Amino acid sequence: MRPPLRAVATLATAAALVTGCSSGDDWSRPHSKPIPVGTLGPGFVDPSAPPTPEGTVTPRPGSWSGVRPTKGYRVVLLTTGDDRPTRALVTAVKEWARETHVDLRTVTAADGHDLVPSISRALEMGPDLIVSAGNDLVDPLALVTPHHLSQQFLVVGAELAEPTHNVTAVDWSGASFRGEGLGMSSAYDPESFTAQRCAAAIRAGVAAVLNELTGIVIWLDQV
Repeated sequence: MRPPLRAVATLATAAALVTGCSSGDDWSRPHSKPIPVGTLGPGFVDPSAPPTPEGTVTPRPGSWSGVRPTKGYRVVLLTTGDDRPTRALVTAVKEWARETHVDLRTVTAADGHDLVPSISRALEMGPDLIVSAGNDLVDPLALVTPHHLSQQFLVVGAELAEPTHNVTAVDWSGASFRGEGLGMSSAYDPESFTAQRCAAAIRAGVAAVLNELTGIVIWLDQV
């Protein structure tokens, strides 16, 4: 007997949301609090003037390169969209995860669907960090993140207009999408999402989160 259409739709939605994981590690088991391996280089932030909440910092290029997470850092890549900038960001995150032995799992939300359930799915997995790639996720994240202050989020290639302390963003002049209410920046340039800048975005962002420099925007125009 064929299953009800509602059941088929539910299975299809679940298949669209969860697209894979990198290892057999059981995330239901607790593990040690992530700590940075290595230290930030000179010029990442001014030690005499720590960044203020929602503030913007412009780190010296490469000042984040000496920092990586401990092996097994649990990261969910939350993504939607098949545009060139999003593909470039996703590739950069996956390459970074391989190089640093991060336990990366991916939640992909289908275009045109309510994206809040995909964020909820990422939260239920209990990662150390949720990394967001794709402009369409900005508004749903703005709704969800204030209600989950113990979960760290990193938005790459965009930013939330009013982030809480658990949301860090990495942005630059050619990106800087801040949600539908504010529209697309006039300086938006898909060509600015180069492999080099996207690689710097995930590395600089994670370095900041690991060093508890969160709730800020990291500006990468110099990369």
